[in-house]
Amino acid sequence: MQAQVYKIHSDFYYVKNFKHDKFVCKLREVLKKQKIDIVVGDFVELSEDNNFIISRLERKNSLLRPKAANIDCVLVVSSIKEPDLDLVQLNRYLAYLKYNNVDCAICINKEDLEENLENKKREIKSIYEKLNYKVFFISAKNKLDLEDLKEFTKGKLIALCGLSGVGKSTLLNGLNPDINLKTGEVSIKTQRGCHTTRHCEIIEFDDFEIMDTPGFSNLKFDFLLPENVIDLFEDIKNYSTGCKFADCLHSVDKKGICSVYDNLDKIDKSRYESYLLFLSEAVKYRELISKRSIKEESLNKKTGHRLTLKISKRKRTVSRNTEKQKIKGRENEI
Repeated sequence: MQAQVYKIHSDFYYVKNFKHDKFVCKLREVLKKQKIDIVVGDFVELSEDNNFIISRLERKNSLLRPKAANIDCVLVVSSIKEPDLDLVQLNRYLAYLKYNNVDCAICINKEDLEENLENKKREIKSIYEKLNYKVFFISAKNKLDLEDLKEFTKGKLIALCGLSGVGKSTLLNGLNPDINLKTGEVSIKTQRGCHTTRHCEIIEFDDFEIMDTPGFSNLKFDFLLPENVIDLFEDIKNYSTGCKFADCLHSVDKKGICSVYDNLDKIDKSRYESYLLFLSEAVKYRELISKRSIKEESLNKKTGHRLTLKISKRKRTVSRNTEKQKIKGRENEI
């Protein structure tokens, strides 16, 4: 029987089939030995007694952070206040999802806390709607402007991502009060929330499903090379074709040489600042793998067409010729 994983807790996998019958399973040992990762959202094959997961079916897509699979759309949740809207962090999520080819939309929560709401709406929409992102403004706590969001999510499996404290759990409670997920206050000192979502879980609604995920803040672009960062920023890449040098990273003052620098007045400031930050993280990653490759090279030698491990000088067996020379030297001394 085929089923979908909707929750994982300890070593137990909670699954449901297409009839919405639910089972609690464990992984077959062979999957553990093969190191096949099963995450929330995965479609799996169950044993005859429905007690074990015996295989994982092909994925439509997957994310490493948070661990999830087969998502129709990721809803990136931010807040206008408490904590204040962080456009760099928002851009980080959008760039990461673009890298993984996962569709996403933007949900700005706590609109009731913003005095100049209409101006703020125009400002944010002017940045992201021209990049083809849908932007929703809501107040989850007061259940304001949720109808458009409900219509957008209809028939989809939506994943929520965003920093702790922006109101992801409150949003789910607003969409369906019967869920009654635990919510937390935002620290006045740090302007950050507590982790109220402890695990990833698919929650069923009447017309759609939402994958609630823990908040996370340690996402870095320490997995790709600097020259690939520009691919995550179409609004910046559009101006990069006129650069004089093909390997230009568009990161320093190169007037007349870097086309991006010449067009900075046409690029949103927060988008370019985000690009520079993510680029610096990718540069550190390149330096790290360069050092690693040098170290690996020093530990290996090429024998014909094969790469073999060098033996430490301390561990090398002394050659027969060297032994003979030592013996001959001793005989001469005698």
